[in-house]
Amino acid sequence: MLKIYCKNTDSFQEFQEGTTLLDMLPAFDFERPYDILSAKVNNVSEGLKFRVFNNRDVEFLDYRSYNGRNVYCRSLSFLLCKAARDLYPEYRIALRRPISKGLFCHVDKPDGTAITVEEVDAIRTRMQELVAQDIPFRRHEVQISEAIRIFRKLGYDDKVKLLRTCGDVYITYYTLQDTADYFYDALVPSTGLLKVWALTPYRHGMLLRVPDRHAPDELAPFFEQPKTFDIFMETLRWNRIMGLDNVGDVNLACERGEVSDLIQVAEALQEKKIVEIAEEIERRHELPDPVRIVLITGPTSSGKSTFCKRLSVQLKACGLRPVSFSTDDYFVNRVDTPKFPDGTYDFDNFETVDHDYLQEDVLQLLAGEEVEVPEYNFVTGKREFNNKKLRLDESSILLIEGIHALNPELTNLVPEAAKFRIFINTVTSISLDDHNCIPTSDNRLLRRIVRDYNKGAFTARQTISNWPNVRRAEVKWIYPYQETADVLFNSAYLLEFAVLRTHAERILATVPKNCPEYSEAHRLLLFLHYFVPVSDKELPPTSFVRSYIG
Repeated sequence: MLKIYCKNTDSFQEFQEGTTLLDMLPAFDFERPYDILSAKVNNVSEGLKFRVFNNRDVEFLDYRSYNGRNVYCRSLSFLLCKAARDLYPEYRIALRRPISKGLFCHVDKPDGTAITVEEVDAIRTRMQELVAQDIPFRRHEVQISEAIRIFRKLGYDDKVKLLRTCGDVYITYYTLQDTADYFYDALVPSTGLLKVWALTPYRHGMLLRVPDRHAPDELAPFFEQPKTFDIFMETLRWNRIMGLDNVGDVNLACERGEVSDLIQVAEALQEKKIVEIAEEIERRHELPDPVRIVLITGPTSSGKSTFCKRLSVQLKACGLRPVSFSTDDYFVNRVDTPKFPDGTYDFDNFETVDHDYLQEDVLQLLAGEEVEVPEYNFVTGKREFNNKKLRLDESSILLIEGIHALNPELTNLVPEAAKFRIFINTVTSISLDDHNCIPTSDNRLLRRIVRDYNKGAFTARQTISNWPNVRRAEVKWIYPYQETADVLFNSAYLLEFAVLRTHAERILATVPKNCPEYSEAHRLLLFLHYFVPVSDKELPPTSFVRSYIG
C-alpha cells in the first residue's frame, strides 16, 4: 500500500500501488466548483491517468490553475486537430499562437484558398460530437524511432523533425480513437471534460476560443487585436521565407552549421524595423504639428531599454537629437508607494509614478525650458536630483520609456499630434510543431530568470514565485494600451530559446524539488530540451538577448 498526502485536504489516504490519480480523486473530499483536470505530484505536473507507485504528495488542479489551463487547452487543440483530420485529412492545421483570448489556427489547403465558414462549421460540429461521446485520450510510450515512423506515415513532417532533434530515447504520444498526435505534456482523461469552447472563422483561419481563467464555465471575452496579429503574421512570413516553420526546422538548420547566418538575418530584420520606425518618427517630426515625444512601453523583459538605445541611434542617423528618461525616475518615494491588501508594495500600480510631476516637466520641456529631471535611487527608495538637466531644441525628440508610458493619464495634457506611441512585446512566432504553440510569456519569463540570477537580484525560485503577480499587473496596467500604439515592435528572437537554454538550464536546476516553484522550473526545463543549444558568442553587444544574458 502507498500513502498519499493530498494538499487540497491536508490529509493522507492509502491506496494500492499503481492506482491512477483519477481513481484516487473520490477518496478526497474537498470543494470542487469546477472539474479537476490535472494534478501536481511532488510538484511536477501530471495527467489524471498517471499511476502512482510510491508515497507522494498530490495537489489536484482545475482550470483556474496555470497547469490546469495548459492541460485543458492542449487537449482542446487535439480535439480540433482530430475533428479537422476526420473531415479534411488533406488540410494542414497549425495552431500558431494565443491571440484575442483564444488560439489562432492557420489552415493550409491544397488549393491555396482560405478555409470557408461552412468548413469551420463542419469542424465545430464534429468537435461537439466527439465531446458528447466522452472518448478517452490514450497515452502511449514508445522508442523515438517508433514515434518517428508513426508520424512520418501520417505526414506530420513537423513532428518528425522535432523528434529527430530533441535527443530523447523514449517519448509519449496520444491517440483519440484512431488518430495519433504528439503533445509535450499531459492531456485531460477524456473529451467529455472539454465543455467550454468555441470555434469561429478568424482572418484567413480559425480562432479556437477557450474558457475564462477566472470563470471556467464561461468563454474568455473576445478582444480584437489587429496590430498584434499583423506583427505576428509579419514575423511568421519571414520565418517561412527562411524555411523555418517550426522548432524542428531551426534545430536542423543549427545542426547544418547555419547559426551565424540565422543570427545575422534575425538581427538585420529587427534593425530594419527600428530604422523604419525612426524614419516614420522623422517624417512626423517634419509635419506642421510635429511629433515631439516618443512614448515607449511594453511588459517586463520585453526589451524596452535596449530598444530605446537602438532607436536613439537611428534617430540620430535621421538628423534628430534624442533626449530620454524613464518613468521609473519619477517613482514616488517608497514610503508613499501603493500597497496590496496584505501590506506588500504594489510597484506596478500607476500611482507608483508621480505622473503629475512627470507631466509638468514634459510640458516645460516642450515649452523650451530647461528642466532638472530626477533619478530614482532603488537602494534608498527615494527620488534624487543629480544635476541631470534636459532641454529640447527644434531638432530634439523626447523619448519616455516605462511600463506606464502609454497610459493616457500620463500625458493627457500633451497634444495628441505631438505623441508617437510604441509598444514592445515578444510575439513568439515559432512553434514546437504545428499542434504545440509556445506560451506567449515563456520568452520573457526565461529572460527575467536569467537576468535576475546573473545580476544577483533574485534566485530562479523567487522570480518564478513572483511571476503570477507580474502577469496580473501587466494585464491590468500595460496590455490594455497595446492596440493604441502607433507601432508595435517584436523583440522575440528566432534563436532565442536555443541561446537561453545554455544559460537557463543551470539556473533552473537550482530550484529545490520540495517547493511549489519547482513545477514551473521543471516545465521550463522540459520545454527547453527541445531546442538544440546555441552559443551566444556570435550575438552582437546590441542584441536584445544580450541585455539578459550579459
